[in-house]
Amino acid sequence: MDSELLKVFDRNGAHIGTATRAEVHSKGLWHETFHCWFVSKEKNNYFLHFQLRSAGKKDYPNLLDISAAGHINAAESVVDGIREVYEELGVDVAIEDLIYIGSIRDEIIQDAILDREWGHVFFYMIPSELQYTFQVEEVAGIMKVELDLFEQLWLEKIDHVCATGIVVAENLKQVEVERLVCKGDFLPHNHAYMSSILKELKRILE
Repeated sequence: MDSELLKVFDRNGAHIGTATRAEVHSKGLWHETFHCWFVSKEKNNYFLHFQLRSAGKKDYPNLLDISAAGHINAAESVVDGIREVYEELGVDVAIEDLIYIGSIRDEIIQDAILDREWGHVFFYMIPSELQYTFQVEEVAGIMKVELDLFEQLWLEKIDHVCATGIVVAENLKQVEVERLVCKGDFLPHNHAYMSSILKELKRILE
């Protein structure tokens, strides 16, 4: 909603005031967001899980993105952002279930989009098979990519990778899918942001 107030920061992370969500995006103001990346281990391989954005989304429809993410309102603390996991994916997790790696700057500047975020980044190590209840207006499914292959894709060392997961069909039932994806199928996060995500995750998994 345009009336939603967000805290505004400078490039160094100092709090300098508040602005509406509309102002934040139209003026490219730095603001806080909650980022939760789902990670699974299958046999000896780790997988990074990506939310498939709904076709009805105003910005970046049908692209793969952070497992669950959202804005942190001016009256909220960082931990309040965990609501996004349940709202978007229907997965009930506690903040104690997550691994916090800190706040990372993420800039997405394209055409009319001026999105400058201080993303508070968490990892969720999936303990077992999950059952999802998607917020279909926002999320059309969840796809996973082997971590090492995704890194190679992001660094443009390879052109395509295989992604598997579940998507919401026209009848609203969840169906299993497998598809080849390229770097252009992912939301264009800042290179430094994604490099930090991959570096921190590999450090945790060592």
